[in-house]
Amino acid sequence: MIQSKDEFKKYIDSVKSSNDYKEPIAFGIARVDLGVIDDSKTLQAIYPLINWKENYGSAAVFISALQKSGVVIDFKSSEFVADIDASFVREAMNIFAPFLAEANGEAHKNVQIIKYLESLIGSEDYRVCFIFEDVAPKSVESVYLKLYALSSAKAELRSLNLNGAFGLLSNVAWSGTTPIELEWLRANEIELKLTNNYPIIDSVDKFPRYLQHIIPADNTRILDSSKVRMGAQLAAGTTVMPGASYINFNAGTQGAVMVEGRISSSAIVGEGSDVGGGASILGVLSGTDGIPVSIGKNTLLGANSVTGTALGDGCIVDAGITILAGTKITLNEKAIKELKDVNPQGDITSLMKGKDFAGLNGVHFRANSISGQLQASRSTREVKLNTELH
Repeated sequence: MIQSKDEFKKYIDSVKSSNDYKEPIAFGIARVDLGVIDDSKTLQAIYPLINWKENYGSAAVFISALQKSGVVIDFKSSEFVADIDASFVREAMNIFAPFLAEANGEAHKNVQIIKYLESLIGSEDYRVCFIFEDVAPKSVESVYLKLYALSSAKAELRSLNLNGAFGLLSNVAWSGTTPIELEWLRANEIELKLTNNYPIIDSVDKFPRYLQHIIPADNTRILDSSKVRMGAQLAAGTTVMPGASYINFNAGTQGAVMVEGRISSSAIVGEGSDVGGGASILGVLSGTDGIPVSIGKNTLLGANSVTGTALGDGCIVDAGITILAGTKITLNEKAIKELKDVNPQGDITSLMKGKDFAGLNGVHFRANSISGQLQASRSTREVKLNTELH
């Protein structure tokens, strides 16, 4: 047992100096839900805490505790997942000993987890996951760790490799926070229904809902939990209304935003913007030629509009308008002059495509009510959210 904090520091330094030691970029201990029909299948991983490019001393403790409990860690792999047992907890407690009395509140959260596990281990399935390289994930546990990193804003949107994540996750029935195998429901349907024990199914999906795992900021509102998928990132002050709104994984907001429309995967909306009712920001698989869409600050996407290309700050897209990368948009001489005044570095001409407006600020997109031709002009309206609501 480590007796003092100085001894703890020396011990951690010795673990890290080992020839085969590799520092993880992320790690955490999760309670896992396993399949009933196939208990080798992980349906969900719930992390009370994730560590992302931080708390390297705790990573060394967990690695050392695994090794002392007889687990051989493959440091050459991009990730490593292992079951943990009472032996692991005991070894970690011995190393964390100088901090056990301080492990409460915000202090030493990794130590808190080990303290709780001392009484829980054996009653549930727990695993520790280490990610050594940000490459395509190989396990459900690492997929969830990355989704947590995005939703907790410890990693920036569009910064993580999630290639193949869909193939690793199982399509399950979600009843509250519990994933249920569809095969199990089919096998037990008669008994469950005759005994009135058939569960309330909230959704069937590979991803859980954001609110099943994440506690949002105090001034963030989500009026329908089905509207935000795990892996989305919501900045403080964001409001997600019911109805046509939706925020997919690896997408989200960078400040207080009103969301009444769809923010597809990999799309990002800047602070102070308003995604109007039924408006749709296209994702990388839905019409943007694989290019993620970014919407600037204080921009308004009108009701039922569609945006498939990047927009700058202070822009307005009128209701029902579709702006795609190849959409042709005309500008008169006045519009060219006024937009050049606020975008001196921009290449602004009388005929432009949607993609040409990327990074340009203060543009108002509208349709000519007679010809239907899309036109751009200088926006004269300031987009401002109600501070009392955000």
